[in-house]
Amino acid sequence: MSDAVLFEVADGIATITLNRPEVRNAIDLPTSLAIAAALDEVDDRSDVTVAVLTGAGTTFCAGMDLKAFAATRERPIDERRGAFGIVRKPCDKPLIAAIEGNALGGGLEIALACDLVVATESSRLGLPEVKRGLVAAAGGVLRLPRRIPQAVALELIMTGEPLTAEEARGWGLVNRVAPDGQALAVARQLALAISANAPLAVRAAKRIVVESADWSLDEGFDRQVEHTAPVRASADAAEGALAFVEKRSPRWTGA
Repeated sequence: MSDAVLFEVADGIATITLNRPEVRNAIDLPTSLAIAAALDEVDDRSDVTVAVLTGAGTTFCAGMDLKAFAATRERPIDERRGAFGIVRKPCDKPLIAAIEGNALGGGLEIALACDLVVATESSRLGLPEVKRGLVAAAGGVLRLPRRIPQAVALELIMTGEPLTAEEARGWGLVNRVAPDGQALAVARQLALAISANAPLAVRAAKRIVVESADWSLDEGFDRQVEHTAPVRASADAAEGALAFVEKRSPRWTGA
């Protein structure tokens, strides 16, 4: 990890903070590698059920650090996890984007690599690449039509105009809209609701949702078994049933 990316764990929640507010948390190669390392730690640690990704200061992320690229010609790409250390292979555990300020271009592509999104009342989310003669190729044109209706996604992609946080919530792109300055706090509330559940079940459920995007319904019932059967046979599943009968909170072990 580096000073450009902060990592802390509390209450089963890992908080990953992009810590380059002086450049609006823009991503250079070292930052990209640090993000990938943070996601590796999220997946590897048994005391983490869910992660929150946020940015220091008043901007979530400005995308690629163009000044750094001009100076070094190094693209911010991790070999395994892709651009910005996240967009090709996010972590296996649930990941929440806590957007303070705007998420435009690469910033929105990073948010789209997350499972859930919290944005603030003044946030704007969009893909302005076409205004610069570019295509949002770090997941923007691929993921946005999978998150919102295709016609709406195409309008955003082809005009380059952003949505407000409320508009984005209306289309299902944003889960919760927080008061300005409260994105991380609201994201942590959401993360706490997730971390209260059985970690094996949460992780398996996310994996089925992600992998089943191109499954037919018939094959889905068969293919999900490889993920659901180990969960059903786990100690946590037995604990969940016992806790229900005994009218107490379950004590998850992740096994």
